[in-house]
Amino acid sequence: MQTSPADYPQVWQRPPFEDLLACLQKLRVDPPVWNPSSSRKIGLEDHENSAAFRREVAAYLGTIISSSLKWIDDEDQKEVLWGEASRRLSERCGRAGMGEITRRWPFEDAAYPPFELTIREPPITGDALGLKTWGSSYVLAQQLSRIAAGPLSHLLSESAAESQLNVLELGSGTGLLGLAAAAIWQTGVALSDLPTIVPNLAFNVSANRALIEARGGRVEADALTWGGSGEDDGQLFVKKNQFKIMLAADPLYDDDHPMLLTSAIKDHLALDNDARIVIMVPQRDAATAKLLPALRALLAQGDSPVVCLEEDILPCQDDWDENDESAQLECWWGIFGRQHASC
Repeated sequence: MQTSPADYPQVWQRPPFEDLLACLQKLRVDPPVWNPSSSRKIGLEDHENSAAFRREVAAYLGTIISSSLKWIDDEDQKEVLWGEASRRLSERCGRAGMGEITRRWPFEDAAYPPFELTIREPPITGDALGLKTWGSSYVLAQQLSRIAAGPLSHLLSESAAESQLNVLELGSGTGLLGLAAAAIWQTGVALSDLPTIVPNLAFNVSANRALIEARGGRVEADALTWGGSGEDDGQLFVKKNQFKIMLAADPLYDDDHPMLLTSAIKDHLALDNDARIVIMVPQRDAATAKLLPALRALLAQGDSPVVCLEEDILPCQDDWDENDESAQLECWWGIFGRQHASC
């Protein structure tokens, strides 16, 4: 049974440094292994996760942060306690309030041996949303074996997979989808994002490279700015229209994104009729729902239109947070190619 905050070492009791530190460390909120199949409603019914319990813990942490801790003589020890209490409070403010986290993402499917990817997410600051791992990336990653056996089978046969980097992920963020594609498809995948996002992306590539190569895949990361001049783009993307397969998960959340994504697709998708791009777009609200038709219209324009060949809707969740209902989403996904539409 979870200990009540009333039974924690209280500041009025003047507990020693060691007791307070041990208590604060036990209150650490570790990021979970992602498990979208488990019911977070059940978890919220547990005492530890209840709103009342969280308020009690937050109030307890506040007493330490606001206390002078005058019975502790060592100033460095006071700073340690204030810092630990502040971090525990931040961890209870949702993902945006947390510092750097590292999560494990499990993959299990009859088509391949099980494995886990380890993904680091730095603190989210400003609009750097590429530093967060979005649930839609995981949902699409779990469809990769089915996609390979079905609509992309002509590109992911054993002979086709021998090419070096034949897959490009746009807007990779923390890299979960692209890393999974390299491991599951056993092929070469180039991950890309803005220059400010690439350092963490490269870290995750390095952290998972040995696992991916052991499974027969290859992976690299470099900068790619949609609709840019190309001056800031990495060497992986100097050659245009070189990728037979492209991936993009959750690429639309601003009004200019359909135009920018269209530019990136038409610049880098191979001109062959059998080239394909797989796109997943969560339907979060009315504003984001309007971006998908705009993208489809833009892709269909020009001398070499890119059109939808197959589409579906999957349930997904944005991330673990305190509001279970708001995190549940429908994620549209479609496969596009340079041929006549059939959907």
